[in-house]
This record gives sequence, structure tokens and C-alpha cells, in this order.
Amino acid sequence: RSETLSGKYGDEGDRLIFKILNSGDKIKKADIEALRKGNLGKFTDSLSQKALRYDLTVPFSRYVAQNQNNIVFPFRRYQMQTVWRADRPQHGRFQEFLQCDAGVVGEHSLWQEVEGVLLYDRVFSKLNLKGVQIHLNHRKILAGIVQFIGAESQLINFTVALDKLSKIGKEGVINELKSKEFSADSIQRLQPFLSLKGDFESKLSAVAQALKGIEIAQEGIKELKFILGQLNRQALEAVSVSFDITLARGLNYYTGLIMEVMPPKGIKMGSIGGGGRYDNLTDLFG
Repeated sequence: RSETLSGKYGDEGDRLIFKILNSGDKIKKADIEALRKGNLGKFTDSLSQKALRYDLTVPFSRYVAQNQNNIVFPFRRYQMQTVWRADRPQHGRFQEFLQCDAGVVGEHSLWQEVEGVLLYDRVFSKLNLKGVQIHLNHRKILAGIVQFIGAESQLINFTVALDKLSKIGKEGVINELKSKEFSADSIQRLQPFLSLKGDFESKLSAVAQALKGIEIAQEGIKELKFILGQLNRQALEAVSVSFDITLARGLNYYTGLIMEVMPPKGIKMGSIGGGGRYDNLTDLFG
């Protein structure tokens, strides 16, 4: 059902959901009045009650919520299935592709994040694909930045704009923020975060210093330090990790660590993986 998917990915993601036309005499059932009033969303919903899955995470959360009395927690699963995106086909981006997804529900420990990175390392080692880069950031740090620049109510608009940095550049992000009515002062306060230099630890320290006194940001920094500390004790074979303050992943459901997996240098394509922590997604299904 469309309602299972819509509202979980943010406006950008929702626009990429493939809708399926209702069978039968669909025009007779359509809400023409909504179209006359310019309510395209309501009109589209009246033409289509079903959609193709955008990812495997939201259906997984629905499954867990519906079967919570029959499964043992923490519940781990992997799933490989086709997903669809109503996107413009281009190099490295497809309207239909196979997603290999792994998730765990019912365990608050940060070891899940460490395990997620190690899973990528093991998979790419087995595939003999070395030099994969995993960029890490944290939604709590992004929430802290929004607080710092005085735009707390604009977190979603901020993350959606920031997530486009690699595609539209710094000026493009600033123009998008202006179009979303971010003040000149907010944009000015954001600038230092867009040009951080150094290794993981030095960039994280600079952010910690800049966001001193902002509790939610300090929580995110503490969690990232723990994850990095544990990864530094592992012998990673195929992947390396870096801190990327501009990584936002436009999906609404993330609450903690977010990661984007990039191919080895020299391979010209977008991300080949991603993920993060989404503590509240099952709430939406009961």
C-alpha cells in the first residue's frame, strides 16, 4: 500500500516512489475536485493505492511491528530483493536494482554500528574489492548544527539541502537554503562546517569545540568517538572510514549514525551503499 511507504523518506524520497494505477475504471474513482483545487497529492492518491517498494528498510520495520510477538529480539536479518526508484536513469543510478540489505532491531548498543561497518568490510574483502570508503556522520550532530545556526525548526530542509552538496556544490546548497528562507546570519554561521580539514579525529574535535554547550551534538560526538575507537582496534581489510560533516542522507527516518559507502578512488559512480540507525521507525506501524 502507498500509505506504508509515503511520509517515511521525506519529500525528496516520496517523489521517487513509483505509484501503480488502480485497476478498473480509475478515472471515475479519481478525486477530480482535488485536482481543480490544485491538491495534486490527494488527486494522485485517488488514482493509486499501491506502490513499488523504494527500499527494504521500511517494509522490514512494518514486518517487525506486525510480528513483534512471534520473533526473538534482538532480531537480525538480511534480505536481497529488487527495489524501484522513479529517478532519472544515469551513470550509477537505476530505476530498478537489487538491494542487499541487513538490519537489526531490538538492541540499543552502539556495537550494532560497529558491526555494520565490519559487515561492509567482510563483504568487500570476500569480493576482493579493496579501497572502499565509508563516510560517517551523525544526525544528532546535524541537529546540533541547526541549533547553533538558529534554525531548529528547519532540520529536514537543512539535511535535504546539505545532502546535495556533492551534486550541486557549496554555492548550490547555500542558494537552496536561501530559497527555504534560512537567514543570512544562519548561512554565515554554517560556513566553517562546510570547509573542515584534517583527519577523522581532528575534524571531530573541531566540531566538538564549535558546538560546545549544545547537548544533542555532544551526544552524537560521544557516540561517534566510541564507534571510531572500536573500529581502530579492528584490522579493516577492504574499507577505510572518514568523518564527513556534510553527509546528511536525505531520508527522514535516521536518528543516529549515518553512513555512505563510496567506491574506491578512480571509479566514477555515486554511492554503492549506505545506512544508519533508525530508532523510531517501527513506531509508525504500531
